[in-house]
Amino acid sequence: MWSSTFTTLLPSIQCRLTSPSRSQDATPDDPFPSGSPSSNNGTNGTIIPEGSPFVYGTDVIRGPWITPSIFNNTGNDDIVDEFTFGQLQSFDVANQTLQQHWATWITADDFVAIQEAGLNHVRIPLGFWSSVAPYIPGAWPYLLKALNWAKANSLNVILDLHGAPGSQNGYDNSGQRTSQPVWATGNFNDDANITNINRTIQILTFITSEIGGMVDVLELLNEAAGFEGAQWAAAIRQFFQDAYSEVRNVSRPDMKIMIGDAFLGVDSWQDFLTSPSAQGVLMDYHEYQIFSVPELQRTQDEHISFACSLIPDLSNFNNQNLWTVLGEWSAASTDCALWLNGRNVGSRWDGTWFPGPGSPVLGSCAGLTGDSGNFSSDYKTFLRKYWEVQVDIGESVQGWVWWTWKAENADEWDYQKGLAGGWIPQDPTEKLYPGLCSTNSTSD
Repeated sequence: MWSSTFTTLLPSIQCRLTSPSRSQDATPDDPFPSGSPSSNNGTNGTIIPEGSPFVYGTDVIRGPWITPSIFNNTGNDDIVDEFTFGQLQSFDVANQTLQQHWATWITADDFVAIQEAGLNHVRIPLGFWSSVAPYIPGAWPYLLKALNWAKANSLNVILDLHGAPGSQNGYDNSGQRTSQPVWATGNFNDDANITNINRTIQILTFITSEIGGMVDVLELLNEAAGFEGAQWAAAIRQFFQDAYSEVRNVSRPDMKIMIGDAFLGVDSWQDFLTSPSAQGVLMDYHEYQIFSVPELQRTQDEHISFACSLIPDLSNFNNQNLWTVLGEWSAASTDCALWLNGRNVGSRWDGTWFPGPGSPVLGSCAGLTGDSGNFSSDYKTFLRKYWEVQVDIGESVQGWVWWTWKAENADEWDYQKGLAGGWIPQDPTEKLYPGLCSTNSTSD
C-alpha cells in the first residue's frame, strides 16, 4: 500500500487492507446521511472486501514548517501552533485564514494526482479541537469532502487522530507546543469528571460511529510520548487497550485499528493486542534520522545503512506480532527545513537550534532544503537512494506512508516536488538502485 499525507487532511503508507462500499456519501451540507449525529449508524455501509497487497500513500497535516506563510502572516511571533493561532488573534481573523487554507491547500485535484502517482492510500491527520476553544472549528466539512474525493479516486483512507486534549507529546503537531503536556495526567478543560484520555476515547468512538464507513484504518493516536516516563508509558498502553475495545464496539468488523510504538520501539509491544484477544490491529512505526546531533552526524552512506538495519527487527515484529507500517518518513537527512523544530526555532545542522557555546555546526543548510531548484545533482541522487531504501523497509513489512504530500518551502519533504524532481519515481515500485541494503553504499 502506498499513501500520502496532507496538512489538516492526509499522509502515506503501504499495507494489506480492505475498503468499504459506501452507498451514501456524507457531504458538508449533509454530514450524516444515514442518521442523525447521535446515531450509531453514521455512514457505515455494506462492506465489499477489496484486498490490496500493499499500502502506499501520503500525509497531509498543517504545521508551522509545512505552511509557514499562515503563521508569518499573523505578524505575531508568539503564535507557534494551532492553540496560540486561535488564542492570540481574533476569532474572525483566524477563522477567515483557516477557511481559506482548508478550501485551497488540498483540493479534489490533489486526490487525482495521488492516484495517478500510483498511491493507494491517504492518511488524514485530524485534531480533536474542531469544536474546542481556543482552537478554530470548521475542518469537519472539509474532512468529509476529502473522504469523498478519496472514494472517487479509489483511495483507501487512514484517519489519524493527530492531536489529543492536553497534547500527547508537547510537539506543535499535537496542536499545542508545550514543555508540559498533560494528556496522560490531566483532566479535560479542568473538568474533574473526565480525563483527557477518556475524552480522547469519546472522540474516537464518535468518529467511528459517524464516519467509520468511509474509513479503512483508524489510527488511535499519533506519536504519544512514551519517553515522558513510566507513568506515561503505562497510560498509553492502557489507553490503546481501552480505546481499541470502545472503537471496536461501534466499528465495522473489517475496519483496521492502528496504534503506534510511542517512541518505545516495536519490541516494547510484544504480544500486545494480538489475535485472538484483538483483531485487525496494525503498528505504526516512524523513521526519521534527523532529530539529534548523533543522527545528523551520519554520512549519507550511514543514513542508508541505518535504514537497512531496521528491516530485520521490524520484519520479525510484523511476522510474529502485528502487521506493521512504516507510517512516517521522508528523504530529509537534515533538520534544515524552516521551523521543522518549531516556529522561530533553528536547526541542529547549522547550529541555530538554541545556539550556544556548545552548539555544534555540522554544515550549511544551503542547497539542502527549500526550493529544489537549488539542489545539486549529487544531492538529488542521494534523495532518490534514500527514498528507495526506506521503501525497502516499508515493503519488508506491510507498507509505507510518506510525510508529506505538500509543503510550502521544504521540497525534500514534498512528495509532489519529489515526483517533479525525479528523486521520487512516478511508479513507486520502480528502483534505479536495487539492492542498496546489500551494498550499504551511495556510490554509483
